[in-house]
Amino acid sequence: MSNLVVHALQVGGGSLALTSIPGGGGDYAGDLDLIGGWAPGLVISMTTLAEMVAVGAGDFGSDIQGRASRWAHLPVDDFSAPEGDFDGQWPPVSAAARHALSGGGRVLVHCRGGCGRSGMAVLRLMIECGEAPEPALKRLRAVRPCAVETEAQLLWAVAPARVATPE
Repeated sequence: MSNLVVHALQVGGGSLALTSIPGGGGDYAGDLDLIGGWAPGLVISMTTLAEMVAVGAGDFGSDIQGRASRWAHLPVDDFSAPEGDFDGQWPPVSAAARHALSGGGRVLVHCRGGCGRSGMAVLRLMIECGEAPEPALKRLRAVRPCAVETEAQLLWAVAPARVATPE
């Protein structure tokens, strides 16, 4: 039986959740069943391929797509924030997530432990859906206290709120 826990909150009209890596507890098939049963319209993997392979989840992308979920792989090193061309990859994934949420859908984000990288992405989506950064982080940490582990992750997550509106 799966030990995976989906930590969900209401965002933008839908459910936005974070969890740890499928297979991390040794039951990849059970974790896949649990995620499939939660029925996310989109799953965002923040782990590297090496992390996924190490726990037997190397085929997670195709496996979850086979259960009628869209999948986006946005790998970020553990305890890190996005670098390089990530900003080019994030906008279409964010747009798809916000679209799913606005229609009452479900979006699931995972990293290795379900804390730092996934928390960073969930917080950013909360802010992009119109929430103020500080209350959003407080609400997120009420559901998942370890969410957003580093200052760099926090800075990336709140970046949309720091953008000045042209006058």
